[in-house]
Amino acid sequence: MVMQTGENEQALRKIIDFTRMISLVILIIHFYLFCYAGFKNFHVTMPLVDRILVPVAQLGLFSHTIYAKGAVLLLLVVSLVGSKGKKDDKIRLRTAATYILLGSLLYSTSSFLRFVVVDLVSITFVYVIMTTVGYLLILSGGSMMMRKLRLKLDQDIFNKDNESFPQEERLLENEYSFNLPAKYQIRGKNRNSWINIINPFRGTLVAGSPGAGKSYFVIRHLITQHIQKGFTMLVYDFKYDDLTRIVYNALLRYGHLYPVKPVQYIINLDHVMHRANPLEPQTMTDITDAIDSSRTIMLGLNREWIKKQGDFFVESPINFVTAIIWFLKKYEDGRYCTLPHVIELAQIDYKELFAVLLQEPEVEVLINPFISAWRNEAYEQLEGQVASAKISLARLSSPQLYYVLSGDDFSLDINNPNEPKIVCLANNPQKSQVNGAVLSLYVNRINKLVNRRGQQKCSMIFDEFPTIYFNGIDNLIATARSNKVAVTLAVQDYSQLKKDYGREQAEVIMNIVGNVICGQVTGDTAKQLSERIGKINQQKENVSINSADTSISKSTHLDFAVPASKIAALSSGEFVGMVADNPDVPISLKSFHCAIQNDHQAIQKEELTYQDLPLVRSVTSDEIQYQYQQVKLDVRKLVAKISVSQQLD
Repeated sequence: MVMQTGENEQALRKIIDFTRMISLVILIIHFYLFCYAGFKNFHVTMPLVDRILVPVAQLGLFSHTIYAKGAVLLLLVVSLVGSKGKKDDKIRLRTAATYILLGSLLYSTSSFLRFVVVDLVSITFVYVIMTTVGYLLILSGGSMMMRKLRLKLDQDIFNKDNESFPQEERLLENEYSFNLPAKYQIRGKNRNSWINIINPFRGTLVAGSPGAGKSYFVIRHLITQHIQKGFTMLVYDFKYDDLTRIVYNALLRYGHLYPVKPVQYIINLDHVMHRANPLEPQTMTDITDAIDSSRTIMLGLNREWIKKQGDFFVESPINFVTAIIWFLKKYEDGRYCTLPHVIELAQIDYKELFAVLLQEPEVEVLINPFISAWRNEAYEQLEGQVASAKISLARLSSPQLYYVLSGDDFSLDINNPNEPKIVCLANNPQKSQVNGAVLSLYVNRINKLVNRRGQQKCSMIFDEFPTIYFNGIDNLIATARSNKVAVTLAVQDYSQLKKDYGREQAEVIMNIVGNVICGQVTGDTAKQLSERIGKINQQKENVSINSADTSISKSTHLDFAVPASKIAALSSGEFVGMVADNPDVPISLKSFHCAIQNDHQAIQKEELTYQDLPLVRSVTSDEIQYQYQQVKLDVRKLVAKISVSQQLD
């Protein structure tokens, strides 16, 4: 390897200067020989020079003007190519090119002056001037072009090329996967790729701010493809009926592919569709089911309690409601075990209520603290323990809600191979807090029933997941993989999840999912995702310009493949993330930054053919009111019956 020393640079400079000097000497000799007659008229010729140049004139180089001027120009170009002048990024290539073109024009056209009929002296003078000026212009333009600092710093302002990386271009499918076609850029070139969620049972998180395209680019395809592949399904439709219509029409199209065609059920608390009892007594095998149901209801109604779990005045109302649920489950084989009956029973007087609950030995341990406070006349403590539960449950006292929750149109074992179901839970953004608590109870009970062995594969999709409280979502994602339960959570941002579930639970949810598809987000969400995707080798170019010299250095360094700032600036339909693989289908290129490709015209055409959701039942207000009064009557009869039996005893 040759070392770049001062001696080497000096020797090179001497060679370049010598080459340029030779070109000038040849040009001067050419002038003297070609314009000899004119110089003789000027009396500038010398006999000694003539004797020296006579042999030179015999050389082929000077036999024609083209040969001599061509040699001069060739030597000039060689000297320019080897020159090392101070680099300057302010030199304009257009100016340099103008100099070269103008100089070449003058340098070449000067040879035609010999055909002009003018006196010999004038021709000689003009020829020398034109050729010399042309030579100097070429020299000046060439020097500028060689000293032009060619940088790519201003060609990739946002560092797009450097932050591009290869992505998975294969379509990898199996009986559980869903696949999204996409396009990505690498080194300025567009390429086709695929987002392959080949193992949805490891959990999928779809994140993105409003308008990022979560539903349109991801969830709608997930629903359609999973129905095509025979999944039973639970869909939480926050903005009913956006997802429910997709489910209904996909089932119409692909329902014949199931071994047993599933039935779609819709729980809508605003407009009665189907009815189901989330506290089915036959599905509650022990008191822990009642505890989970109670916790889900109370934390769903009081979201701020989620961060205070374990506190006395949080656990007391939960235990109180647990006692009521388990009592109704045990009383007359669960005849009155519904949420409306729980609400009504919780509202009766303490004396009567405690007398009723004490009839069940398994409940006694739960209500002992309340009875002790009541017997010791610690009424303030008792109110603090119980009133919060009564007040919270009272918000659910609605005739329509009672009607829906007290029915039994279907059981909640949605992935039963003999009776597969697709259940849609409809929410209303204007009533999300109250409705969300009830729908959370449905989710909790369905979760208990689907996460079992030997059932049909099931897909649980939650749009705007933070608007419901799912107790044990992390446990479901961690354990349901072997039971073929795929969980998909759609959130807007990590901060939203943290606000509704608390920091610890939010971090667990964010970190436990194996597949992440994220649109435009900012803040901590973008930072976490950027770190999750990791770093890649990027080229870095440094330029140092001073009065004496200009130096350029290139290096490679590890930097984030998708910086947080880039995630914050994603367009609608543009997603970044990472997928999980299987041992039998390893994926080396798990990370992606691409634009999901939707066929907008095909989707629009398909939506025009969508059928409206059918009218399940026509219910009058009298029927709803009758059921509402019936629940109240049931509770009064229950209390009265127990009171009579106690008096007889």
